[in-house]
Amino acid sequence: EQVPNSGWPITYGDVASHYPKALEYCHAGAFDFTVDGSIAHPKPTLPGIERAAATLVDCIERYSLPTDFGREHRKRIAASRNVTAVLNARCLRLHKRTGGDAIESATIVDAAGTRRSVTASVFVLALGGIETTRLLFVSDPDGPGLGNRADRLGRFYTCHFENVCAKLVVDRGTPVAFAFEKTRDGIYARRKLQFTEAAQREHRLLNTAFRLHFPDYSDASHGSAVMSAIFLAKSTLIPEYQAILRHGDDRAAPSSRAKHLGNLLNDLPRLAHFGGTWLTKRVLARRKLPYTLIANADGSYPLEFNSEQIPSETSRVRLGEEVDQHGLRRIHIDWNMSPEDVEAGARAFEVLRRAIASTGHARIEFDSETLLAGIRSSVPVGGHHIGTTRMAHNDRDGVVDANCAVFGLPNLFVASASVFPVSSHANPTLTIVAMTIRLAAHLRSRLGQASMQ
Repeated sequence: EQVPNSGWPITYGDVASHYPKALEYCHAGAFDFTVDGSIAHPKPTLPGIERAAATLVDCIERYSLPTDFGREHRKRIAASRNVTAVLNARCLRLHKRTGGDAIESATIVDAAGTRRSVTASVFVLALGGIETTRLLFVSDPDGPGLGNRADRLGRFYTCHFENVCAKLVVDRGTPVAFAFEKTRDGIYARRKLQFTEAAQREHRLLNTAFRLHFPDYSDASHGSAVMSAIFLAKSTLIPEYQAILRHGDDRAAPSSRAKHLGNLLNDLPRLAHFGGTWLTKRVLARRKLPYTLIANADGSYPLEFNSEQIPSETSRVRLGEEVDQHGLRRIHIDWNMSPEDVEAGARAFEVLRRAIASTGHARIEFDSETLLAGIRSSVPVGGHHIGTTRMAHNDRDGVVDANCAVFGLPNLFVASASVFPVSSHANPTLTIVAMTIRLAAHLRSRLGQASMQ
């Protein structure tokens, strides 16, 4: 109840029953995110963390290979007797049948500009949160948009916001679980701290996770040849990802290239060793090391936090006035963080500081006076477009029903994070896959086993 506009019309179990198969598709191992159940010789992230068990959950996140679904399933799709995959084509519009209670056909265009009509008994949109929303809008040019009886289409647009606003300082000699670990089933994993459900309710917190982070790559005072090499190599990244490397802080200028080059020259043996490790574990390995983790030289750990947002009607995706090469109106995005998002984030840091202090081995340091400003400047995580066709009990509150069918159009379904009523703090891919498996089971039941082979 502390998160306005939240709530699903289905239960956790309705989704969780599909997580084992989703993890299999993603090559991410067992449906177990506990430290004791996943790590062969488990040690706590921080000694004494059990004293904060009423507030914090010490858990892991799992990493896929990464898995390229197109490459993984291409041969199976090509060999299928009843699947036709049309590549380099785009759906321009959905067309209602006479009477308006179902979709009859879709107009598609290929790379040469040729337009065709495709008919089907059922349509599933798996276009992501932005393009799914646009297609529903443009397919009803004289109306509010398909499934938009109550002006919910495109609204409640959320993603995750993240930043580094604090650091963990541990007592000298205190062991900390910082690096990547392998689970019992051979999956790369990292630790994270989350709040218990009871703590979320008591302190009115959003779904938030904290991870021990690497130092600011751009600041050459870290003295690491590896980090300086990575910073120089990634200086051409788009601004969003450069901001992540710099802890979301664009105010301070990065160190000069000369200082970073000095780090390289001063520690060439370590850089060479890293290069060999990177080649074997990242470039050549099938299961790749997810990314580089370099500990801070002074023994402290910058603290990264990821948080969900409170779903807001004013944060939205809508049609703009410009059109694209096919004459479709482009999307205009109004994404915003609310003051309540920022305040909940600040409470999370305060609660975490008290919980970590109870361990007796570490402390959380941050500037309380500037904390709100730091959270307010957080980076929205790109690619996680959530909530624009939200799932609800009825069309007054959302766009699709509990089976992901668009309200008023029972043969039109959405397979996307856009149906999530809330964003959580985590990457949405695993839940997208689980929800898609659930939708496939529903369609198999509805259409008959024979037609779904």
